[in-house]
Amino acid sequence: MPQPLPSDPIAQARQNWRDHGWAEAADGMAVVTSVFRVNQILVASIDAALKPFGLSFARFEMLRLLGFTHAGRMPMGRARDLLQVHPTSVTNTVDRLEADGLVRRTPNPHDGRSFLVEITPAGRDLLATATTALNEQVFAGVDFDAEELRTLSRLLAGFRRRAGDFRDPKDPPEPF
Repeated sequence: MPQPLPSDPIAQARQNWRDHGWAEAADGMAVVTSVFRVNQILVASIDAALKPFGLSFARFEMLRLLGFTHAGRMPMGRARDLLQVHPTSVTNTVDRLEADGLVRRTPNPHDGRSFLVEITPAGRDLLATATTALNEQVFAGVDFDAEELRTLSRLLAGFRRRAGDFRDPKDPPEPF
């Protein structure tokens, strides 16, 4: 792990924004830049946790999504919608998982033009150990207290909703 910097470069950038006459954008720049930096830190942690399992986060997400379903399968289009990725990304992810024997494609009995993606027993086994690793090494160790986690989740969900990422459901899950 690299040594911490002696000061926060994003705070310095915020001050530079103000000094250059962009005060109205300085806080927004700092938030956006901070979110990008936090993303880099989290991706590195996730990659390190999943590396022993030969999984990327995209592949893990697909397996986890299938693992949450009752039958362990769903239409590829539904997976694309829930993962919020391009159809090509889902196809590439499923191709790799299928090549490793972790999922299989089956014809969709309700739509002859599409396929279901189904997790295999080997996929379930790998998913269980990878989920444990991610929970222990990343998710349970996010450096916020419980109230901060709830506040940050609520703030980010509000931003995503206002950006058109999702609508409020009729029966929402438990709020943060």
